Amino acid sequence: MLVSNVEMNDHNDNYSNNYDDDNHYHEHHGYHDYGDGLLNNASESNLSFSISNENIYGDLPGFVPSKAMAFLGNLWDSFAKPPNERRFIRKLDGHILVYALLSYGLKALDSSNVSNAYVSGMEEELNLQGQERNLFHSFYFVGYLIGSTPSQVIINRIRPSIWIPACELIWSFLVVLLALVTSAKQIYVIRLLLGLFESSSYPGFAYILGSWYGPDELAKRMGVYDCAGYVARVLSGLIQAAAYAALNGVGGIAGWRWMFVVDGVIGVPIALWGFSAIPDFPTTTRASWLDEHERAVSIIRMQSLGKKEPRRLTFRRFYDMFCCSWRPWPFLVSYTMLWISGTTMYFNLWLKSLNRFSVEQINMIPSIGYAIGFISAYLFANFSDRTQARWPWLFLATLFRFTGSVLLAIWYLPVWVIFLANMLSYLGEPVWSLLITWAAEAFQDDAELRGLLTAVGNTLGSAFILWLPLVLFPTYEAPHYKIGYIATSIFDVVDFAALMVFLFCINREKKMRNQKLRGLASMDGENIELYKLEVQQARDDVELVQGEMKAMLHNAEDEIMV
Repeated sequence: MLVSNVEMNDHNDNYSNNYDDDNHYHEHHGYHDYGDGLLNNASESNLSFSISNENIYGDLPGFVPSKAMAFLGNLWDSFAKPPNERRFIRKLDGHILVYALLSYGLKALDSSNVSNAYVSGMEEELNLQGQERNLFHSFYFVGYLIGSTPSQVIINRIRPSIWIPACELIWSFLVVLLALVTSAKQIYVIRLLLGLFESSSYPGFAYILGSWYGPDELAKRMGVYDCAGYVARVLSGLIQAAAYAALNGVGGIAGWRWMFVVDGVIGVPIALWGFSAIPDFPTTTRASWLDEHERAVSIIRMQSLGKKEPRRLTFRRFYDMFCCSWRPWPFLVSYTMLWISGTTMYFNLWLKSLNRFSVEQINMIPSIGYAIGFISAYLFANFSDRTQARWPWLFLATLFRFTGSVLLAIWYLPVWVIFLANMLSYLGEPVWSLLITWAAEAFQDDAELRGLLTAVGNTLGSAFILWLPLVLFPTYEAPHYKIGYIATSIFDVVDFAALMVFLFCINREKKMRNQKLRGLASMDGENIELYKLEVQQARDDVELVQGEMKAMLHNAEDEIMV
């Protein structure tokens, strides 16, 4: 796993001041906090208020779903919601989520195609040697490293509904070019550019999803978003096998090349739809599929959760976020460990080394793992939303990854145990969506930090993944990587430690906020009345200034008439 045009010049000078402003915002509007995984509302404060969902959606109070809809609501939350709210959520899903799924799925399809193509004839046809397979991935991550953080900064200045689809159009053209390569060097260049133009996708959609969905909705959407990658990888194996069997040699083109052609051509209409499907952010949207009332509802929904509007990102804001605060670092350490602790990409090399399977079977068998990852991601996200807890499920998914790495590090085990170890790695894939969801909800008071976390995490991950596989997983050692699997086990332990620090810091920050809210709630009547008088005086001052301005404008109009 997982930025806008609105400028607020009076709040972008100092992060510490912004943090105090955010506390002030929560004191008067209430907030939800996932520090310990449970939903906490600031309704205990006498000065806070809550917004009635029935009122903003136009649904009558006391709605009770039918038994059938309540059952379906266990699978997907919108089924159990009142009619108008359900219609609104489905509209968001039908545009934001569906487009994100198609976009990310297509990227995952291309990524899997490179590995599948390597074992389906690319190695022999291009006479690939040594570490060239790993270098294909390394050059891709060079582009990803270069583009990740700058892309999120650009989204702060250019609407994501323009930037993301434009990048995807260029990406589609580059994928088609992979079908024409004749050497490893050409693949290096194209893969670098693919990483550059793909870098806006995952962190961009993670930010957009986190800006439109609430606590009982977000983890499922992020989980399903990740599921698109698993589905695409399942399809990649199946389609690559079909392409090899049915299209190999058609038109004088090898079967592994056809998949790149299909992938790139499919990407064009999807990218074009993105210009209208992506709604930007609730406060800046101009999506034609949302009417004025729905736009107002989306703003109220986010304000009621304490989510702040995006502000213009300055160098000072960036410096304060990452150099003067603990907030990003536990997340970034954990996120980087996820990047470098994965082992699933080497599964098909182990299958090939057994000399038991055909090319088609080598492409298809990993689909079992991706199917497991798909089911696991959905179930973990669903349970996380229903229990409104993030960290327990995240720890469990990390445990699966750790167990798989330990078994692979031992290695000298029966074939079925090695197969099981690889399946456990797939089972732990929900870590990405759960971590991003947890961070998005923990930092609801800082839109820019939410947007940058995944991008900076991808930058750090890319920086390590550029060279680490060359050292830990050299191609000539396949499929038994003596150091590689030991290293991934250690990375998982570091991940556990970072998650523990993240949990501790979030809980500590939550306690500090609650203490401040309790302090406000205990204000005596005299202080409350004084506060009300100050507010009224401020309103009177504003009205006085407005009256003076109107008088000045009236006088100016009279002079013009004369």
